[in-house]
Amino acid sequence: MEVRKLSISWQFLIVLVLILQILSALDFDPYRVLGVSRTASQADIKKAYKKLAREWHPDKNKDPGAEDKFIQISKAYEILSNEEKRSNYDQYGDAGENQGYQKQQQQREYRFRHFHENFYFDESFFHFPFNSERRDSIDEKYLLHFSHYVNEVVPDSFKKPYLIKITSDWCFSCIHIEPVWKEVVQELEELGVGIGVVHAGYERRLAHHLGAHSTPSILGIINGKISFFHNAVVRENLRQFVESLLPGNLVEKVTNKNYVRFLSGWQQENKPHVLLFDQTPIVPLLYKLTAFAYKDYLSFGYVYVGLRGTEEMTRRYNINVYTPTLLIFKEHINKPADIIQARGMKKQIIDDFIAQNKYLLAARLTSQKLFHELCPVKRSHRQRKYCVVLLTAETAKLSKPFEAFLSFALANTQDTVRFVHVYSNRQQEFADTLLPDSEAFQGKSAVSILERRNTAGRVVYKTLEDPWTGSESDKFILLGYLDQLRKDPALLSSEAVLPDLTDELAPVFLLRWFYSASDYISDCWDSIFHNNWREMMPLLSLIFSALFILFGTVIVQAFSDSNDERESSPPGKEEAQEKTGKTEPSFTKENSSKIPKKGFVEVTELTDVTYTSNLVRLRPGHMNVVLILSNSTKTSLLQKFALEVYTFTGKIIRW
Repeated sequence: MEVRKLSISWQFLIVLVLILQILSALDFDPYRVLGVSRTASQADIKKAYKKLAREWHPDKNKDPGAEDKFIQISKAYEILSNEEKRSNYDQYGDAGENQGYQKQQQQREYRFRHFHENFYFDESFFHFPFNSERRDSIDEKYLLHFSHYVNEVVPDSFKKPYLIKITSDWCFSCIHIEPVWKEVVQELEELGVGIGVVHAGYERRLAHHLGAHSTPSILGIINGKISFFHNAVVRENLRQFVESLLPGNLVEKVTNKNYVRFLSGWQQENKPHVLLFDQTPIVPLLYKLTAFAYKDYLSFGYVYVGLRGTEEMTRRYNINVYTPTLLIFKEHINKPADIIQARGMKKQIIDDFIAQNKYLLAARLTSQKLFHELCPVKRSHRQRKYCVVLLTAETAKLSKPFEAFLSFALANTQDTVRFVHVYSNRQQEFADTLLPDSEAFQGKSAVSILERRNTAGRVVYKTLEDPWTGSESDKFILLGYLDQLRKDPALLSSEAVLPDLTDELAPVFLLRWFYSASDYISDCWDSIFHNNWREMMPLLSLIFSALFILFGTVIVQAFSDSNDERESSPPGKEEAQEKTGKTEPSFTKENSSKIPKKGFVEVTELTDVTYTSNLVRLRPGHMNVVLILSNSTKTSLLQKFALEVYTFTGKIIRW
């Protein structure tokens, strides 16, 4: 009896807790969570969300309940920032797209799953994964919303590839791939791959935008382009998929035969060159990802030290073949500008190393973007940045003035001074603005010191009075100006507005068109063979409709032409008679109302009866030819007339 009472009390307790859980779920009010009124504007909602998100972010707030509070704030903002979800919540107390009984039923199922999760029932009891939210907790920090995807993921995909999983509730296959996904995410994220998760149930718009109509789906994004993963979900396949997203020409294989050519490309490409010496025959994925992230600033090469034909490089640069070694070369190929060795190359170490060596010692200004980076605008008196610009002519080999300017830049130790050079013939307007109106500088190099004041092109500058020859006196004069500039910024007394630099390395129109066309063809090919057929139905319907109309018209025209030829082909005997003109035609009176056959020209004798029907009542577009003949000439003239008509129209006269 006591046991029975205890059982009833336990059941009552469970029911009571269930009711409390449901009431707490019903009590969720996004307006209360964000602390705004129901009439609040989108600006007020966004302002409140930013304030609370900064306050309760788990990385900054160490309160044990900060994570749950932050999730509530994010969910509340997701509801109120979307007008449709906000309207649904105001009317029905829920932000779901479906309304009525089905919506309420789904919400009751959600609350029951939430209650079930809190009591930690064994999954085998119901033989179903009720704790789907707990199962997806590892994906919470990777969840994507539509605005986040458009504003952050797509622009960032031009620097690193993204691997995105599309999932949903009650997805058995999602459970099966979860261990592999977790392992791959941990590995690839450390290498620099972006990770994203889209919940198709809550982010239908984003899932549809990505073209994912089933779950689970895995896709990759690079340079804003989407590619779907179609193989078995195993670690090696996913790793190869990410590697296949990267362009194939990121890293060049370097040996003794081509290393001099590779390192000498700095002048043409205007980039430092990086060499990685390692013992693996395949280029490491981490190195490929680094090359993709910095492809606009550096050129990357890989040396497999286990390959015959690399001994000269390893000996020349004193490489330890048992440790991965990273070398950066700038204007001098005989000696690396910087070097790093580490048994376990980490992403952060490589990024810091590359970021410190992104530019040449005296880089060439080839675009306005590079000008902004090398010569930034002055922010304050303590953040002054000066650019020493060499204006010189383009030469195939390094000239003496440039080599002297380069040696001066190599000896520079000031962080506030940057050395650059410009080809005067390629940037004519830029050079003319800085050069004085003097014939002494015609065809010669010059040096100018400038400071940018705003992004509109306004600068203050001073150009050396004499052309730059690279002599010791020139170096002494430039050094004196730089020392004086640290004490007196007013030394830069001239002002000007510089024109924007032309992009020298931009591809020509034909190349841009070719690249765009190849990308479009590649996208179409991938869409036809890999994308969801539901998306392809409109295009396929259009193609088949056009083909049906085209071939249908051709077939109908072919049958029509064959019938016309069959009807117009005259008997061989009559054709022979008309061509030779030896046989007299037979004259027969035909009824004027008879419709002429195709392939024949009807000739009717004009009488009082046929006059009205043949001449007076002609249909629009019809024409009659009247021959006035006598009985004596009728036979011979009609034969000649028949020959003329046949020659002109290919038709035989019948009368």
